[in-house]
Amino acid sequence: MTARVLVVDDILSNVKLLEAKLTAEYFEVVTAFNGLEAIEKTAECAPDIILLDVMMPGMDGFEACRRIKQNPKTAHVPVVMVTALDQPSDRVAGLDAGADDFLTKPVDDAALFARVRSLVRLKMMTDELRMRETTGQSMGLVDPAETLLENAPPGRILVIEDRPESVAWFKGALEAGNDMVATDTFEEAMVRVRGGDFDLIVVSLGMRGFDGLRLCSQLRSLPQGRNVPILVLVSEGERRKLTQALEMGVNDYLTRPVDKNELIARVRTQLRKKRYADHLRHNVQLSLEMAITDQLTGLHNRRYMERHLANLVATANSGHRPLAFLIMDIDYFKSVNDTHGHDIGDEILREFATRIGANVRGIDLACRYGGEEFVVVMPDTDVSFAYAVAERLRRSVETTPFVISRDPGKLSITISIGIAGSEGAADTAEALLHRADQALYRAKRDGRNRVVADAA
Repeated sequence: MTARVLVVDDILSNVKLLEAKLTAEYFEVVTAFNGLEAIEKTAECAPDIILLDVMMPGMDGFEACRRIKQNPKTAHVPVVMVTALDQPSDRVAGLDAGADDFLTKPVDDAALFARVRSLVRLKMMTDELRMRETTGQSMGLVDPAETLLENAPPGRILVIEDRPESVAWFKGALEAGNDMVATDTFEEAMVRVRGGDFDLIVVSLGMRGFDGLRLCSQLRSLPQGRNVPILVLVSEGERRKLTQALEMGVNDYLTRPVDKNELIARVRTQLRKKRYADHLRHNVQLSLEMAITDQLTGLHNRRYMERHLANLVATANSGHRPLAFLIMDIDYFKSVNDTHGHDIGDEILREFATRIGANVRGIDLACRYGGEEFVVVMPDTDVSFAYAVAERLRRSVETTPFVISRDPGKLSITISIGIAGSEGAADTAEALLHRADQALYRAKRDGRNRVVADAA
């Protein structure tokens, strides 16, 4: 995973050491040497994460973090305090300032990289929601979601722990203002999450009856648990477990013995993030329902794609990240309408849209471009990977007939697909679309039922 990391420390040797370690792991590194410069670089360079020292002359890291989080344009950027301070009160002060984590020097490399990758993955999901919300705002459809500055409301929290004394302690610390539910079995935890509208799940990784890591993995696979923050409890020395937890998508962690104030601060942070993400999702859904959904297929329509594509291309260009664009056409679709009627043609279009959705990722943008043409925009994706996805979709269409509501009951359909990839800072949405369209033309000219990638 690549990401832009802003490293902030007033000691040059500290900056150079972190820069060397991160560069070796293929991160792009931007540096700053004081709090004011950190604020300026955050606004100018759009980092994916900030590693921020606390003890700096002039403005300390706490104040710099607080100002970054008070700016609605930068509040969503994760901040990790990297400092020699190691007391629970110091961590709480950092969390209260808006920091997402607090790592103590000397920082273990494995722990640092695991936390950076985890927070960057979470930010990428938020970025996608923010970008789609921005498109909706530009069309006058929705108001912006509240920022992360807002205090979190009471939340519904599930605690999964098999030690009664720990459960009682957590309830005592968190029950005021929150709706607390506890369980100590794998099966009940899964049932609870399937049926409950939880805002946070707390999982002990030291349970004796089952593997807490496996439970976290299973919770993330549930539709009802996919967007719920998970906070895990680990014992001192369980570095491997923690690294695995972060890699599978856990949001935050606490090390035993747990400090009550730190627990409250981390829970408050996760509840605040959950509310912000929920508002973003609500605004995106609202904008889609109001004006930018194709009514027949349920996919995004051409108007939304054209506006959103420009944002995606600009983001790819500024971050030097790949972007793939697929345009596809149902072969001989006119003969389907002429032979079987437009209502059967509509059934084919709806089923084709369903198959597109089954073959692309959640971060990909699938749209009906018009008539029997569809497009998929794939962020952070090169042409070779997009080609594999397109070929899988083409084979799915070719080998599985489409069920229709009248005789003959099924129709065999094929599709043609053209692919183009972004070409750097000078590229535009119009040029990308043109190259993909030319690739589609070659696919149809060469006999249809094939995938062709732009040769540029």
